[in-house]
Amino acid sequence: MPRGLKRSIVGAALLLALGATAVLGIMMYQGHRKPVGNPEYVALGSSFAAGLGLGELAPGAPLACQRSVNGYPQQLARSAGLSLVDMSCSGATVKHLVGGGQFFQGPQIAPINANTRLVTLTVGGNDIGYIGSLGSAGYRNRGGIMRWLTAMSGGETYPEQQDFIAVQNEIVATIAAIRRRSPKALAVVVTYPPVLPENGTCDALHLTQQQVRSSLGVAARLAEATRKTAHQSGAVLVDMATIGSGHDACSAQPWTYDLAPPEGASFHPTRAGAAATAEQIEHILTSRM
Repeated sequence: MPRGLKRSIVGAALLLALGATAVLGIMMYQGHRKPVGNPEYVALGSSFAAGLGLGELAPGAPLACQRSVNGYPQQLARSAGLSLVDMSCSGATVKHLVGGGQFFQGPQIAPINANTRLVTLTVGGNDIGYIGSLGSAGYRNRGGIMRWLTAMSGGETYPEQQDFIAVQNEIVATIAAIRRRSPKALAVVVTYPPVLPENGTCDALHLTQQQVRSSLGVAARLAEATRKTAHQSGAVLVDMATIGSGHDACSAQPWTYDLAPPEGASFHPTRAGAAATAEQIEHILTSRM
């Protein structure tokens, strides 16, 4: 190998290593920062709560969480006049809510205290690979470089039924942990809004009818498991899976995006979808608080 080429390769590798170290350092710094603000309202959950892809990021939020000022917790806090500590983070699983460990962060429930009046939870999809599997299948069907990249991930496979039961039990345990921290707080469990049409498919999904049918079954089982957590724990249910019927990604007024939208994130809530969720929760607050 020519000496000049060897030096170039070594230099490039060094730059990559330095870049990775810098990113890791930023993640560690941001992850270890303590949440600030009055936790009158604390929002927990994954990217469907964080508002992944919905524009401007929330000030002070860890960059890795991709927490937007247009996620439903942020919209709700502005509309209802609540002081919000938004702990939602893209990629979160149920375990991250109580156990922490995501991007060097502590538990999402950490800010909750006796003064907390409202806690919302939207979580569970990452535990079963719901949206990730949809994206993998869509990009494999679409072709191009993304087909090759997603093929490396192993394709669209889902866990067995017992994993849904585990998610259900973990959410119930999370709500119990919330109540120990703030017995008077209103806990609101929010199901994922529909991504897929109840019948057929559309070109923008890049999913076959068989893939849609299979994924609808997964979405239904996740929604049902989430409904059961509200029943078991006495939490309030906001069932966006039902309320959002007719607002899937193929509809005329979608509350979720398709595979490759010009803005937003694949198969995630639109701004209108986040606003609809915030509105439903605010209705409950008006009647209960």
